[in-house]
Amino acid sequence: MNKTELKLEYEICENENSGIPVIVVAAGNSTRMKGTNKQLALLGGIPVIIRTLRNFENSKDISNIILVVKDTDLFEIQMLTHKYMITKISDIVCGGNSRQESVLNGFARLKDTDKSVLIHDGARPFADERIINSVVSALKTHSAVTCAVKVKDTVKEIDKDGKVIKTLKRDSLVAVQTPQGVEKAKYLEAVKSVNVADFTDDTSIMEAAGYDVFTVEGSYKNIKITTEEDMISANAFLSKED
Repeated sequence: MNKTELKLEYEICENENSGIPVIVVAAGNSTRMKGTNKQLALLGGIPVIIRTLRNFENSKDISNIILVVKDTDLFEIQMLTHKYMITKISDIVCGGNSRQESVLNGFARLKDTDKSVLIHDGARPFADERIINSVVSALKTHSAVTCAVKVKDTVKEIDKDGKVIKTLKRDSLVAVQTPQGVEKAKYLEAVKSVNVADFTDDTSIMEAAGYDVFTVEGSYKNIKITTEEDMISANAFLSKED
């Protein structure tokens, strides 16, 4: 049995902490990282995915973590979670062929008693306690919540040839981030009513299904590591903390 066959769905422990669960999606292909696996890339000497998981490990609002990974990363990430003592992990599962499939694989591991859940990108290592708490708190009165930041740049809509169609009003535009929070039952109903392949985030699925989506304040530091340049920015953030 090779490493990737060890356990494709690996239940580490049960955790009865108060709070709600989070699904951390870390099953992407890192195609824009020029051969570097962004989840395992070292950020201040610690893998990106571990820095991400630590935020939820240390949050009083999180009961347990369901981690979704590539099958080829399963063994290594499983070992890392033990090494860095990420105790809130209840499951590690393999991702699907798309982000939405990966999220649903995480949903399959939720308990029947779980009413709401956070969903977070594994490559966002700077979602701090304030952001997590804001999303969880808003989720008590809303069915779908995302953290977001105001857009700084002027944004223009263009056609397929690059011609500007119109300039959008910046004061009404935000860039959404994760974590995002959804009511479990309503999200699963939403998935059935739309083509999930058309969407790049989970609150967009809720929005397309007719649910109101609310925003809370995110952070310009809460970047998603997608390119090598993002790693430079992330290391700069860390250096300012030292």
